[in-house]
Parts: sequence; structure tokens; C-alpha cells
Amino acid sequence: MDAQVWLEFLKQNWLVIVIALVVLFIVVNLVKTFIKWALVILIIAGLLIYSGISLEQIGEVVTTVKNEAVDTVKSEAMNIMMKEAKEAKYTSHGDGTFTVKSPNLELKGKSGSTEVEVNFKGVSVGKWDVNESIKEFIAQAKTN
Repeated sequence: MDAQVWLEFLKQNWLVIVIALVVLFIVVNLVKTFIKWALVILIIAGLLIYSGISLEQIGEVVTTVKNEAVDTVKSEAMNIMMKEAKEAKYTSHGDGTFTVKSPNLELKGKSGSTEVEVNFKGVSVGKWDVNESIKEFIAQAKTN
């Protein structure tokens, strides 16, 4: 999805885009039912198909954005983990599971397991493999 491709498309098809926007504006203002949103979706889909963008390309972009967002959150959580290790509290449950809590992180796992469930600022960021950083975080929490 190169910006130059989009600029060229806009230069070549500006009239079609303006007409589509006017039609969308009219539909949104005049039609007040479910049909309105169906028409909006059809017009947008028509523009996308007309522009040559495939659903596969849209899927690739969504996947790329999602992966980048997950990587950013993981990176931020790891940084916070190192900063908050001294404040972390380890709680062992009777069934072999444990919880490690710090102000922004919560790890839940089972002793001897290779993965832990991580919550960052109250939002689940999935199950992570236990690496050296996580082992150090848990060890530091045990000593607190």
C-alpha cells in the first residue's frame, strides 16, 4: 500500500470519488434505517473494488497492523515488567498455580509450565512463553 499509488489513484479517479462521497452524504442524511448502512457499505465496497484493492490486500494490512500493535504492547509490557519488578508480589495458590502482581502487570501461571497468562493494565495480552526476563520477574516477586 504505497502512498504514491494512492495519490495516482486519487488523481485519476477524483470525479468518481467526489460523486461517491456526495451519494454517501445524501444516503446518510436522508435514509434513517438499516438500509442506510447497507447502502454505505455497498458504496464503499464498490469504491474499493473499483480501485483495484482486493480483500486479500485489506486482510494483509489488517494483519500487519495487528501484529505491530501486539509487538508494541509486548515490548511496553516487558519494559514495565523490568521497572516494576521490585514492586511485584508473588501469590502461590494451593493448587500449584501462582499470580504475580505489580501496579500495571499481572502474570498467572502454573509452577513448571512453559507459559504464563499476561494482563497489562487490566487488559489480557495473551499467553507468553516463559523466557529469562519473565523468570527474573517471578524470582524478584518471590523475594519481595
